[in-house]
Amino acid sequence: MYELTKGANVGLAALSESTDAVIVALDWTSPSGEGDADVSVLLLTADGKVRDDGDFYFYNNPVAADGSVQLLGKTPTGGGDKDRISFDLTAVPPDIDRIVVAASRYGGAHFGELDDLRLTLADGSGEELVRFTIGDTGSVSAFIFGEIYRRGPEWKLRAVGQGYATGLAGLATDFGVDIDDDAATEEVPEGGPSEELPSDTVTAELPVRAATGQAAAAPDAEALVADGRPAVPPQAIPTPRRPDADGGSKKAAPRPRTAKKKVTLPKVAKKSLAENDSWKGARLFPVSVLKSDRDRETRATSVLLSVMAQIPEFGRRLTAAFGAPAGRMETFAEVQLPHGETPRRPDGVIRVERAGKLWTALVETKTNGNALKADQVQAYMDIAARRGYEAVITLSNDVALEGSPLVDVKVDGRRKHKVALWHLSWAEVAHQAQMLIRHEGVGNAAHAWLLQELLHYLQHENSGCHGFQNMGAAWVPVRKGIDDETLCQGDSRTLEVVESWERLIRQVCLGLGGELGRKVLPVQRARRGSDPAERRSRLADQLCLEGRLHAEMRIEDTPGVLAITADLRTGKLRTSIDIPAPAQGSPLTWVKRLVRRLSDAPADLHIETLVEGEAGGPRGTLERLRPEPADMLPKNGARITGFRLSLFKGMGSGRGNAETGFIRSVDDAVHRFHALVAAQLAH
Repeated sequence: MYELTKGANVGLAALSESTDAVIVALDWTSPSGEGDADVSVLLLTADGKVRDDGDFYFYNNPVAADGSVQLLGKTPTGGGDKDRISFDLTAVPPDIDRIVVAASRYGGAHFGELDDLRLTLADGSGEELVRFTIGDTGSVSAFIFGEIYRRGPEWKLRAVGQGYATGLAGLATDFGVDIDDDAATEEVPEGGPSEELPSDTVTAELPVRAATGQAAAAPDAEALVADGRPAVPPQAIPTPRRPDADGGSKKAAPRPRTAKKKVTLPKVAKKSLAENDSWKGARLFPVSVLKSDRDRETRATSVLLSVMAQIPEFGRRLTAAFGAPAGRMETFAEVQLPHGETPRRPDGVIRVERAGKLWTALVETKTNGNALKADQVQAYMDIAARRGYEAVITLSNDVALEGSPLVDVKVDGRRKHKVALWHLSWAEVAHQAQMLIRHEGVGNAAHAWLLQELLHYLQHENSGCHGFQNMGAAWVPVRKGIDDETLCQGDSRTLEVVESWERLIRQVCLGLGGELGRKVLPVQRARRGSDPAERRSRLADQLCLEGRLHAEMRIEDTPGVLAITADLRTGKLRTSIDIPAPAQGSPLTWVKRLVRRLSDAPADLHIETLVEGEAGGPRGTLERLRPEPADMLPKNGARITGFRLSLFKGMGSGRGNAETGFIRSVDDAVHRFHALVAAQLAH
């Protein structure tokens, strides 16, 4: 991989033959596990300005109509996040001179609180070509990582690494963007699409998170690049255009809004017209006729692919992360393709057309507990390489882990054409459908109803699309070995359990995030520089020694990090959250306010006062502390640093997803704790 230093540049064509489409990733780690940032992209002309506000892409305007820019969203890494952006450089308008890639923080946070900032660029097959590692960022709320710019007919990447103190709104404004925050979302009844929506279903969206600050950071002396062209620091950009800069005759472009007018489903369904509960509503995708695994795979593939083709927002949501362009999508099922003497029949094919070019992916699907077969996936990879297809997508109930592929395939290095192998879990498909129809919205009422039918199908017990649902064959032996103290460090079965635990936590995050409409991401506190395999090996050793599995998850707009611990020795699950002590007021005021905020929390909620320099402070149940909040104060007057709130419940023992199984008990514990405790703290 080519390493860039600050201010340096490199031509993309010299690194790969597949740079017409590239993916830029920005990632970072957070020591606290709570750090986050949002990426943004600006398309600039030669004068350093956007042509109009439509050239500004951020979290509420993630996709360009021409497919040139797609913000693909966040994926968790071993201690932070990775935010990916897809660029189709062939679709970038000719009057665009450079593309600025930046990120911003909000709520008073700055980039100095994050570690290991990095920009990487990969070609269309997903192979990483360039990396730019960033050192000290300073106390700035926005940061320009790099820019892709034209040099004659060639595209080049420059490592900028410049801080910007005015946040997202200030950065956008200085590049000529005018921001508007007014928007609304429409709801549609769950019973089906309707052309006329009642006026009382319009609800206001939250305002933009970015806030303007002060001035841009000073330029860096390393901003001169190898080809003699200076990198343009933010403060060197001309002042924002006046409304009459073009003579006043041209109609002003609409300002970017912080939310779009979309159709969503109401949280409460309309009252049913059925005579009694035994009447079941007619469904577009019936599941009663599914008798075998083959039937389930065929039906699930056809249902999903047909909905993807009909709802552009949903189709792009599932394929953009795999490098697919934004264009006209068609999907096919049971396509026969030649492969030696025995033709192969992949479960599906996805094709996207943009500007006369085709992007093609083969799809291999599994339902229930069926695992992907390496020989099948290998055959599809070979077929895709020979036919010039771009990707193979596997879809099953399993959850892929960073650095641990579900299927090992061999890639023929002699072939110039590279094929990317990607994986989707059914849980992620359901999560994306729920986010659109419940929280973010789709283009019209018919699309909202169609997504609801898909979600109902996926969640039906007979569909076979229930997500991760088995802790594996190692679960029972490891539990027994911990119980009778015969489990030894280095036992490969503990590593299997740790990997299953990580898959379960990722799925719990998807489910909770879909219900709340907010980002819920696992927090993985890894040592700097360690890879995922090393981290899992350490966790397996800890499981052997301590008999506990531990995980943390960060919920957007919720204070603290939600932690869950499964103690295999005692058979107990503990869900907890640490909240810091307020900066102002007296300790007695703090504890009284905390008890009032937890007025609806369970009486058995365990509260512990965290004390500086000590293992633990006063503790007790909420029921005991309600009449006497002062009992939470340390008797020796030690400084209080925060409070830990915990709930305990019994742990399921079975390895499956039954009512008494471990997976169901973990999911229930997290959802219960958030609803009864964490949600009250967020108000």
